[in-house]
Amino acid sequence: MLKADKNNAFLNFRQGVMMRNFLSLHAAMAFKLSKLVQQQLLMFILSSTLAKSQVLNGSPESPVSAIFAFGDSTVDTGNNNYIATPVKSNFPPYGRDFFTHIPTGRFTNGKLITDFVASYLGIKEELPPYLDWTLGVDELMTGVSFGSAGSGLDLITAKISAVIPVLDQLDYFRNYMDRLDQMIGMKKREDLIKRAVFVLSAGTNDFISYSTVPLTREVFSVEGYQGFLLDKVKEFIQVLYNLGANRIVVSGLPPMGCLPIVITLKSRDGIHDRGCIASFNSIALDYNLKLQATLLEYSSSTELQLFYMDSYKPLIDIITSPASYGFMMSSEGCCGTGLVEAAMLCNQKCLVCLDASKYIFWDSIHPTEKAYFIIFNSFKPVIEHVLKSY
Repeated sequence: MLKADKNNAFLNFRQGVMMRNFLSLHAAMAFKLSKLVQQQLLMFILSSTLAKSQVLNGSPESPVSAIFAFGDSTVDTGNNNYIATPVKSNFPPYGRDFFTHIPTGRFTNGKLITDFVASYLGIKEELPPYLDWTLGVDELMTGVSFGSAGSGLDLITAKISAVIPVLDQLDYFRNYMDRLDQMIGMKKREDLIKRAVFVLSAGTNDFISYSTVPLTREVFSVEGYQGFLLDKVKEFIQVLYNLGANRIVVSGLPPMGCLPIVITLKSRDGIHDRGCIASFNSIALDYNLKLQATLLEYSSSTELQLFYMDSYKPLIDIITSPASYGFMMSSEGCCGTGLVEAAMLCNQKCLVCLDASKYIFWDSIHPTEKAYFIIFNSFKPVIEHVLKSY
């Protein structure tokens, strides 16, 4: 490393020139792209090269006090690092494109949607995991994730992977409130909770588990299991409401039949026939309709404000028209063969694609940061609707 001040000054000047040339080059390229691709790709480039640029998009006077996330790997920012489970991702190549280039426990190459939301609102650059014992009062006050990768609404789903069930994550939230009472007092904590936004993203693991665990299928039909999970959603919402939550965003299921691991396991020829599994997507669509009806019915009988987040449409749009979004690979992940690798199977010994931005999926289950960012952009109308509710 160069230590002389003169050399450092020259290096800083050269980096500044390179950055200006870099941004100029991408700006010129953007003019040649379609309007849709220009918006998506340019914003992604800026988010990757200038990590804090997202904060500038959010309001510096956001009415949202904090964000609290519950669910599975789509919101787990590292909680599984602190529990005894094989479902971890705190090792390379995970986190390769995170702005610190350090694996954090996120099941992707970079940020999750909740990170983008927190940044967009001007709250903070990333949403940390609650189980990180180093978090200070400022981090705790602005929100954390309670999510646990591999988890679900069904207790059996979480037990299979030895992770934290969604309803048990509420116990950690109760613990969080006790800690905050000691730090800032009960009155301030109650106000913080009242102005916070709560996010629930779960269900995919439950249906994958349902398809592979015979005992569950003996107890429930598909429709019966959907109803069982929706009852768990209502239970989750009621507990949060009792604890002072005012605004809860619930995400629907993605097109599960298009996850590379599902295609591999459920297709007649998972190597050569990489089309989405229609039956899984049909279950997701049906569940999402029932979820929306459940949220509407529930919100009509309380003062609680519930918001539905459509995870299905933006991802299926990307998968069916990958080139429109700058992707080349839509049915395999970037890590390893992209057919089965995830968690411990996606590790330093795996061959990994050079450019993850060309892939919709990072491993055989989870989207890349770029895909997550595009999905986040599709959520902005809902985010604005939430903001208008204050």
